[in-house]
Amino acid sequence: MDNVTTDAGRIGTLADPTRAALYEHVCAQRDAVGRDATASAVGVPAHVAKFQLDRLVEAGLLEVEFRRLSGRTGPGAGRPSKLYRRASGTVAVSLPARRYDLAGHLLAQAIEKSVSGVPLSESVAAAAREEGARTGATVVGDDGPELDRLGTVLAAHGYEPRIDDDRMLLANCPFDTLARDHTALVCSMNHSYVQGVADGLGCVHLRAALDPAPGRCCVTVAHTDPASAA
Repeated sequence: MDNVTTDAGRIGTLADPTRAALYEHVCAQRDAVGRDATASAVGVPAHVAKFQLDRLVEAGLLEVEFRRLSGRTGPGAGRPSKLYRRASGTVAVSLPARRYDLAGHLLAQAIEKSVSGVPLSESVAAAAREEGARTGATVVGDDGPELDRLGTVLAAHGYEPRIDDDRMLLANCPFDTLARDHTALVCSMNHSYVQGVADGLGCVHLRAALDPAPGRCCVTVAHTDPASAA
């Protein structure tokens, strides 16, 4: 079976509303999650959640791990729990979201800038920040906390933002494959783009930072000072 056929089958698996809701809940968690917690969050019986989660595993959309949630080991620690997380890799349709079209646009702009003698790394950062600022400036309305406003825009562009202790983590990198093959260049572009979106929104108290960690985008966003969070 070719990749297109396989990916189409995976997407078809999500046509069922219950499976789609379960998949979305698992993907929204920072860590692998168990059947009972997922069932409770989605509002379905545990046996239904188990059946549908295992269907998602069979389709290659979720992965399974076994771990004792109590952290205890040895006799009496109980059986490890079966936990679910989003599968690694990219479904071509695409899950998670990828924006290679945007990456190509930014890199093309950067090459044009570099013709005039600007170093490529600087031209990539400048092109990304300018594009981000244009994206942010098109958003109508300025109500609500700055992190929430920025998160709404970044979510629409595939970043999957999560608020964690007054800073924003980005669970998905829209430029994943490029970032793995050309890490320094693409992460710098990502950093500049996110900061540009914040600038365009007028979020003057937010600063994007390069803060790579496994399983998420290399960029995080935080307030410039604690008082600005209010």
